[in-house]
Amino acid sequence: MMAASKCCRLSGELSRRFLASVDTVLFDCDGVLWRGDEAVPGAPELVNALKRSGKRVFYLTNNSTKTRAMYSDKLGRLGFPAEPGEVFGTAYCTALYLRDTARLQGKVYLIGGGALSQELGAAGIPHLGHGPDGVTGGMKDWATLPRDPEVKAVVVGFDEHFSYMKLNRALQYLQDPECLFIATNTDTRLPLEGGRAIPGTGCLVRAVETAAHRKAQVIGKPSKFLYDCVVNECGLDPSRTVMVGDRLDTDIQMGSTCGIRTLLTLTGFSSLEDAKAHQDSGSLDLVPDFYVDSVADLLPALTENAH
Repeated sequence: MMAASKCCRLSGELSRRFLASVDTVLFDCDGVLWRGDEAVPGAPELVNALKRSGKRVFYLTNNSTKTRAMYSDKLGRLGFPAEPGEVFGTAYCTALYLRDTARLQGKVYLIGGGALSQELGAAGIPHLGHGPDGVTGGMKDWATLPRDPEVKAVVVGFDEHFSYMKLNRALQYLQDPECLFIATNTDTRLPLEGGRAIPGTGCLVRAVETAAHRKAQVIGKPSKFLYDCVVNECGLDPSRTVMVGDRLDTDIQMGSTCGIRTLLTLTGFSSLEDAKAHQDSGSLDLVPDFYVDSVADLLPALTENAH
């Protein structure tokens, strides 16, 4: 390790030595590279400079509302030219998990949006449930709703059409202990500009877990599955890899779990005070190795390295 203590500010000579020790950079997106539909100032220049200096860049996101292609389009639009193959989101990785790890033989009952439906379809996984589900019948009917006997998994992602009927259908399928129960992620809130927030996927997951008396297998950060997907598809050296994120409970905890170095940027969700509080309480898996005010702070060290 380069630093004996955790939570060191990266600047000056330490930045230069740190960047020289890194080959692969894993970036979270929202709150790190952009906020809403605006790039963090200097972030596109940093990412493009990293690539020019021969470093590999991948994007790891818990957001299940975009396909890989949609993410690469947004990245390109905001100044981060990216191939879909550089993006590892929970919609894509959930489909990979079902196809390659679980080797699902059957259909998925999906609580989720269009992107999740598209990624399941692209992986050849039949599914049903996407879209609104209006109320029919009464309480006596709801426990005996017709079930598709081929459904072998329930997947919960972000779904603006989440409803009592969907919750009930998920329960009916999950009463079979052989039925898999997968969640894309458990982020409880989605922060918006101006300090506002809306409920995140974790709220929907908790509702289904409560009804089913079961815990979901989680694909997104802080689970290591997104990282494993990058390793399996692209390969990397953990000792020369860093995870850059704005959330301690997802990005930084995942990096700690995977044994890679972590860098917190203060342009998003978590604060330096949050990190110091975890350090004081001994929750070191939630404490980054390094922090910066913005990823753009690394640009001088990188451009100096290039000369």
